[in-house]
Amino acid sequence: MLDIALVREKTDLVKQNEQKRNRDPKTVDDVLSFDKKWKSELQKAEQLKQKRNVVSLEINSLKKAGKSGTAKIKEMKEVVEEIKKQEEKAAQLLEKRDASLSKLGNIMHPKVPPGKDESENIQIKTWGKKPTFSFPVKNHVELIEQLGIADFDSSAKTSGHGFYFLNGELALLNQALIHFAIEFMQGKGYTYVEPPLMIRKEVLQAAIDVAEFGQTIYTIEGEELALIGTSEHALLGIHKDDALQEKELPKKYFSYSMCFRKEVGAHGINERGLWRTHQFNKVEQFIFCAPEDSGKLFDELLQNSEEILHALGLPYRVVEICAGDLSAWKHRSYDVEVWRPTTKNYGEVMSLSNCTDYQARKLGIKVVGKDGSRKVLHTLNNTALATSRIMVAILENFQTKNGTVKVPQILWPYMHGITEIGK
Repeated sequence: MLDIALVREKTDLVKQNEQKRNRDPKTVDDVLSFDKKWKSELQKAEQLKQKRNVVSLEINSLKKAGKSGTAKIKEMKEVVEEIKKQEEKAAQLLEKRDASLSKLGNIMHPKVPPGKDESENIQIKTWGKKPTFSFPVKNHVELIEQLGIADFDSSAKTSGHGFYFLNGELALLNQALIHFAIEFMQGKGYTYVEPPLMIRKEVLQAAIDVAEFGQTIYTIEGEELALIGTSEHALLGIHKDDALQEKELPKKYFSYSMCFRKEVGAHGINERGLWRTHQFNKVEQFIFCAPEDSGKLFDELLQNSEEILHALGLPYRVVEICAGDLSAWKHRSYDVEVWRPTTKNYGEVMSLSNCTDYQARKLGIKVVGKDGSRKVLHTLNNTALATSRIMVAILENFQTKNGTVKVPQILWPYMHGITEIGK
């Protein structure tokens, strides 16, 4: 959520930001209108409290003088009742103001390109040589079924579309990727966390747009809980309501977890395979930092992801998300997309975001400066590695004429002697 002081003081900036996001800037006027009314009602409540104090003193004076204070006591009760009503009015207006305020997007980085949707995202860089094949390439589902290393039919019977059984060498590859990513991030000095797989909705509401709940989040009926769609959300909640000392920052975490997503929408979930699923494994990066450091740490998180793909030998590109495709809570975002020879296109495997103070404000996470001053800190996140999509990339990029798949050398120590799947 944006700072209300920013909306009051830099109204034109916030309106321009909304327009660049292809949103109606009238929401800014709604926020300021509710804010003005709230302050007015709050002022009336304060005036009534002053009156209550005066009447209280008058009652005490009458009692000391041995006089009847009946009339004043009646007046006091009336004032107290008016205060209660006035505070309720103010609270309702504050709720409306904050509801409108939460609809405003984060202030974007000046370099975020304009654009209406993902078709106008900008390619920043590419890396790696795209493989060429002297034989007809198979997609990952064909390879999996030919090699018998996963089962989509049985999972459809046990759990429905969007799930899978991993068998033998592919299950080992899945674990190899997890162990490789954990060791890689541990080597970078980040703190390892295994989070709960359920999260309170109030924490989730600070992390994402509430409108996404129905599209992506599995909620627990009768509970204020949801299954995590990414451990990023749980990591954000670690420091809810905390005031961290400046010397403690940055706090760099990484986590491994199962993740669960409905994936409702235009793309559907009925396609067989591992690219889009309801359940998957992911290693995530997350940073809490002082506001002045989030820019350089954004670059650090990108470098971590690129180094992982370099180690795996997978060709990729980095794409900057344009204003029209940028989620409300993001200040700036890159997608890292891996090459898929079967689709002859890139597909997103990592998503990097600088959320500045937008998420932390709603959860009351602050940094205490050396001088004792307090301000809302910044949060950043990026995928280190999601195994299902990386397995797709490995299967499709490293397949051989014989129908086998070469395992990236960096993963050999975790594969129990297997260097080629299906050999």
